[in-house]
Amino acid sequence: MILTFAGVSTAQNATVRGFVYNSESGEPIIFAPVFLEGTSFGVQTDVNGFYSITKVPAGNYKLVFDGVGYEKTSVSISVKESGLVSKNLFAKEESVKLKEFEVSGQKIEERTKVGAGISTITPKEITKLPTVGAEPDLAQYLQVIPGVTFTGDQGGQLYIRGGSPIQNKVLLDGMIIYNPFHSIGLFSVFDTDVIRNAEVYTGGFSAENGGRVSSIMKITTKDGNKRRFGGKTSVSPFVSKLLLEGPLSKRKEGSASSFILSGRTSYLKRIFQHSLSLC
Repeated sequence: MILTFAGVSTAQNATVRGFVYNSESGEPIIFAPVFLEGTSFGVQTDVNGFYSITKVPAGNYKLVFDGVGYEKTSVSISVKESGLVSKNLFAKEESVKLKEFEVSGQKIEERTKVGAGISTITPKEITKLPTVGAEPDLAQYLQVIPGVTFTGDQGGQLYIRGGSPIQNKVLLDGMIIYNPFHSIGLFSVFDTDVIRNAEVYTGGFSAENGGRVSSIMKITTKDGNKRRFGGKTSVSPFVSKLLLEGPLSKRKEGSASSFILSGRTSYLKRIFQHSLSLC
């Protein structure tokens, strides 16, 4: 009996994993479903577009990606006992008009996941919020999060749950950023076009972020376009910016290297000086 149970547990230890990429830009597709068709095995991609389906029995399956805004993509795979299958998926963007529907999963999430004090922000959410000067910015979005207050002069001081500004820790791809907010909290040093994901912890963060007792903000930047060179420039009443991106190596796989450069400047200071001189 022991040998039988050991054989069954070993047969279900196969893993299917890989990355999901946008076929046009090569950018990872985050928080999207990947599953084995006809089974209950499936997961969501993480902030890097990575998925890992574990404890898969041996057999032949159809691996499916079906994310909103992308064409349904599938590929046949063969899983062996105690094996590892690595498969990257590439999906094309698709515009689909959906009928209105309402989905509520709050009670289920409360049973399976504790997310107290954590806010996950994506560029799409930032651009939906009305902005000052027609320029969406992370600093302006943060002000709608409960417990967050911006005040002060052009330094743009950030207060979360009553803590002082020095009790907040801001990380950009793991690097500490000092004085990231300016212009009375209207703008930050982070360009929305290069942000992949932002996580704001106003409580419940681990001891590895010691020295900060108010909040932790983790910002992840996206990769540059891995298929072609491109750029973007914009001018608003308060800010102008320039973005350049493109591949560094020509590969068909999503692991190709790329670059992304972003720079912007604000002329609020000059506007204020001119207003004061007129007064």
